[in-house]
Amino acid sequence: MTNLFCYVNGTYVPADIAALPMNDLGIVRGYGVFDVLRTYNRKPFHLRAHIERLQKSAAAIKLTLPWPIDELEQTVQDLLAHNYAAFPELGNVSVRVIATGGPSSTFFTPEQKPSLAILLSPIAPRDEALYARGARLVTVEMERYMPGVKSLNYIGAIIAAQEATAAGGIEALYRTPDGLVTEGTRASFFLVKGNQLLTAKDAVLDGITRRVICELAEKHFKVVVTELPYVSIPEMDEAFVVGTGKEVLPIIEIDEMMVGDGVPGPVTQKLMTLFQEYVTDYCQ
Repeated sequence: MTNLFCYVNGTYVPADIAALPMNDLGIVRGYGVFDVLRTYNRKPFHLRAHIERLQKSAAAIKLTLPWPIDELEQTVQDLLAHNYAAFPELGNVSVRVIATGGPSSTFFTPEQKPSLAILLSPIAPRDEALYARGARLVTVEMERYMPGVKSLNYIGAIIAAQEATAAGGIEALYRTPDGLVTEGTRASFFLVKGNQLLTAKDAVLDGITRRVICELAEKHFKVVVTELPYVSIPEMDEAFVVGTGKEVLPIIEIDEMMVGDGVPGPVTQKLMTLFQEYVTDYCQ
């Protein structure tokens, strides 16, 4: 099912014909921001938090959004309702909210008419075998521009992801020139040492799933927001990544280094269970 309805500047449009003006700054300059969430049991997961993050991203690149948070929330809810009415068999979906600089007669200067597009995509069943055995990350050293902003400029992330895939990784893990690891191209990163969960404090996105995991973990473990030296990875007991698409995914190998015993550890498995319970409660 690929031809769901999108929302584009006030109208519902089938995905295969949805379009923005060719002089939109999101197209000609990559000037814009986005955020991605998903539904569980057809209910959007932490929609307001994602919309708030979208607005923060826009403010960081000086893109003025004319839509209040409540209006953006309702627009997403209305689009979901429209698609679920049109496609009763439709299950859970990812929701991508995109705000661009809008049309520009100079192809450069914003004219304060931003575009808003919302795209839906069905979520395929996850690979349960991968979650049972754990996955591999590949680090990529890369200078990043505004890592705390979800901008449309994903050139670095796409290059990093391609390098990771070619090396057999499920995800690229950013490594700074001074030897720290931070986060994945599309997921937040955690290390486990004993009863401590370690996650990077700088140069990372304020992940919504990351927030949830930290809140859940604080009741059982000590959460430490700190620097994560690359050289410390062999000393760690466990590792995992979290995000909208990956939920909680165990990591058993980083580059050529085995993490812990090379199998998903008890802390990671505990958090996987806690997250699924949290999702069930949230959707009720």
